[in-house]
Amino acid sequence: MCLYILSDPFGVNVCSYSSKDRYLFLQLQKEVTKMAKFGYLGNFLVLCILLGIVGCSHAQLQLNFYAKSCPQAEKIIEDYVQKHIPNAPSLAASLLRLQFHDCFVRGCDGSVLLNFTSRTKNQTEKVAVPNQTLRGFSFIDGVKKAVEAECPVIVSCADIVALVARDSVVVTGGPYWKVPTGRRDGIISNPSEALTNITPPTSDFSSLQTSFASKGLDLKDLVLLSGAHTIGVSHCPSFSSRLYNFTGVWGKQDPPLDSEYATNLKMKKCKSINDNTTIVEMDPGSASKFDLSYFKLVLNRKGLFQSDAALTTSATTNSYINQLVQGSLKQFNAEFGKAMEKMGRIEVKTGSAGEIRKHCAAVNS
Repeated sequence: MCLYILSDPFGVNVCSYSSKDRYLFLQLQKEVTKMAKFGYLGNFLVLCILLGIVGCSHAQLQLNFYAKSCPQAEKIIEDYVQKHIPNAPSLAASLLRLQFHDCFVRGCDGSVLLNFTSRTKNQTEKVAVPNQTLRGFSFIDGVKKAVEAECPVIVSCADIVALVARDSVVVTGGPYWKVPTGRRDGIISNPSEALTNITPPTSDFSSLQTSFASKGLDLKDLVLLSGAHTIGVSHCPSFSSRLYNFTGVWGKQDPPLDSEYATNLKMKKCKSINDNTTIVEMDPGSASKFDLSYFKLVLNRKGLFQSDAALTTSATTNSYINQLVQGSLKQFNAEFGKAMEKMGRIEVKTGSAGEIRKHCAAVNS
């Protein structure tokens, strides 16, 4: 075990480390060799663990991870997105949402893509209430098929989800961000975990803060990632309680919701609390454009969800929203990209963890 760690920790080439970390590794290696020679077994094992930590901390994601194993992978994915998304631009928001829902349950490991199988007899995240309106699964399958034709069982579904989310937003005129790759696919998908980990649109600020913090995301990330609501649509059940029975009281409307906006929603969109099919733009009048309009609506008490309104109940998040509105779209795009890259690193599986699925909807047999 230690000999393997010494020569190539966790399968990572030491030469890929930064000069500082490479120096640290080599110094530790010298100490391990010295201790092994003189029989200091206890200290020897401790340093073996330290060497493992050094290796493990760098056995993470990297840009162009497939440069050697499948050099055309990212181009194939980009070409597929550029060919199909213009014909269904609303799918960009769905694919962006798909990555969020993937990363918040067991990390960014493609577990949200798995189907129920008779072999496991286990239901998956797909059936959980937060995921029942997700779209884009067949699109991901199409991308995977195209990549598999070039490089069988090399590119993970988790990486495809991350790259497709970015590329589809770019095609619709949104920002570009870096997507380090090297994720591996999970083999477990549990609907109860999706219900627990995905913040519902009815969340208050405390719930949002706790949920994001549990994933290593801060309040700035919360605001920026909420900005994804600048594109796409939602269904009435996600917010109709704000219109008809807020806090469980029939006829009560959510006080922070602009009354004129609420009336318009009830008269022209969700005419009944039982409406489960009507779709509503999250950023009315600008739902196909990645811009700052969503944040302006939130400040004007016209955020569609209770979770949108919750962002104004914290001095910190409210202040940051104001900064974004007063700033430039270029600034928001850059900051949003950083938050997406950060989210894309949540609890990733790398190295020998998980697997590379042959088909995104099923674990390998």
